[in-house]
Amino acid sequence: MQLRRLGSLQVSALGLGCMGMSEFYGKTDEQESIATIARALDLGCTLLDTADMYGPFTNEQLVGRAIAGRRDEVVLATKFGNERQPDGSWVGINGHPDYVRSACDASLQRLGVDVIDLYYQHRVDKAVPIEDTVGAMAELVQAGKVRLLGLSEAAPDTIRRAHTVHPIAALQTEYSLWEREPEDVLLPTVRELGIGFVPYSPLGRGFLTGRFRTPDDFAEGDYRRSAPRFQGENFDRNLQLVDRVKEMATEKGCTVGQLALAWLLAQGEDIVPIPGTKKRSRLEENLGAIDVTLSADDLSRLDELAPAGVAAGDRYASMATIDR
Repeated sequence: MQLRRLGSLQVSALGLGCMGMSEFYGKTDEQESIATIARALDLGCTLLDTADMYGPFTNEQLVGRAIAGRRDEVVLATKFGNERQPDGSWVGINGHPDYVRSACDASLQRLGVDVIDLYYQHRVDKAVPIEDTVGAMAELVQAGKVRLLGLSEAAPDTIRRAHTVHPIAALQTEYSLWEREPEDVLLPTVRELGIGFVPYSPLGRGFLTGRFRTPDDFAEGDYRRSAPRFQGENFDRNLQLVDRVKEMATEKGCTVGQLALAWLLAQGEDIVPIPGTKKRSRLEENLGAIDVTLSADDLSRLDELAPAGVAAGDRYASMATIDR
């Protein structure tokens, strides 16, 4: 396993997103999910990413059970800020200092750990100054409850303001072959400030694996059934992109998903994608991207196959929660 750095943390070049093990992507299997996390650690995949809102709350509990007895092998990342009730209902985005403190304590308890390695604000609360939120997060570092701080889906100005309060180690934002908007302003900003970049949904919510040929391929209860990029003409246009990349993957002797991840890894040593899966077989396939070597010509070809703005449809049904 290749290693990279997020602030002072040494992490595997590819992490594991755990969200789908509990919610959003159809049927779940806790036993297989725990086995998948164990297999990730066996293979040297050390960065595990969760959040309190996944489940809600149950994903942190699952991760906690999975890493019991193996804490020293894990770089543990979780998030707060998307507030939900135990019944799953949405409350809203919350960046108030008191909430930051209580959310952290609750996450520590669910995860069964004494310290969180990387604690993210999941979404920016536009009603609360970022200085106040990050100030409360900094208190958690001082208290020894958190090692490093991160932001998710934050705009460049927000990142700069946050970074003046306390060093930000990582920015987590969607980035992939079909979502290249971060290249315009976000990546230059975090690189100027020495902040690592953690792409979530690096496989386009699984679409870039080539597994899905029609919207009906998504299971009942899978949120992708209603997401804009997986609807009607958008689905068909995006499938054309996948097929173009798949042709190149076949030539390279890898899967289309491995090619998509290898492209991301080649964008810089400061980039640590966190592809999500709930199956050991998919995990092993994803980690195989480490062994895919791309030449300058390969990268140029992929830029032509998947230029900025190539994806049809918005990332979310509502982009109102995204800080821009």
